Amino acid sequence: MTTGTGFSGEVVEYYARYRRGYPDAVVQRIVDAFALTEDDVVLDLGCGTGQLTHALAGRVGTMIGMDPEPDMLAAAAAAATSRTGTVAWVLGSDRDLPTVGRALRPLGALTVAVAIHWMDRATLFRTARPLLRPGGGVAVVTNGSPLWLQDADWSRELGAFLVDWTGRPGATCQTDADGRRLTQDALEDTGYDVIETTVDYSAPLSIDAAIGGVLSAMTLPPAPERRRFVAELERWLRPYAPLTEEVHVTLQLGLLRPHGATMAG
Repeated sequence: MTTGTGFSGEVVEYYARYRRGYPDAVVQRIVDAFALTEDDVVLDLGCGTGQLTHALAGRVGTMIGMDPEPDMLAAAAAAATSRTGTVAWVLGSDRDLPTVGRALRPLGALTVAVAIHWMDRATLFRTARPLLRPGGGVAVVTNGSPLWLQDADWSRELGAFLVDWTGRPGATCQTDADGRRLTQDALEDTGYDVIETTVDYSAPLSIDAAIGGVLSAMTLPPAPERRRFVAELERWLRPYAPLTEEVHVTLQLGLLRPHGATMAG
């Protein structure tokens, strides 16, 4: 992960307000996979505005939210509540994991939610191994498909709008099967046994939230152009209201393979 990802300034407000959170079932599967308790420290790498960090914080002893963008961390900290638990916010990227991780080890888990495509997977997973306690591991979370790539008429209309407006299709952010395969291969190659599991749910999606979600994922145009963008996108989506989003959260849970163990087959 490098700095300069574009997640700073005004776009952070859209990210904090409109990016999906995580249902309790997702949190529980991470807790169960690594037997996390109030004695554990968990590092959420590429935490953004803290959607997963906050969700896990009440379930472990200490959460560390780490991100290379100061504005993201500021928004994450501002969203903390008395129910969030003990959370520390650290400025840094996967390149800083060797240093930061040594100060925190043993970690109960390392989580990466919708940020793995910014990172060198193999280096990250290899670096994490000595930082994890026995029974710990890595959780890579894909929080559904991008809004413009879902199996729904409104999503196809949104995708067509983005092509019409920008001249190119919206990115997959490596949330697709090929991206998940990259993660699985890197985890297995660096000494983890991988369990892939999903949490599926339906949720209402307002047009305002759909537009905000798109704005959270793009370099924001100047205000006059942005107003035209929002008005035109609202016009394209309005015939499909009310919108319903089918969210398929995928968790790739890498459990430490004992030293010397090999893959079967």
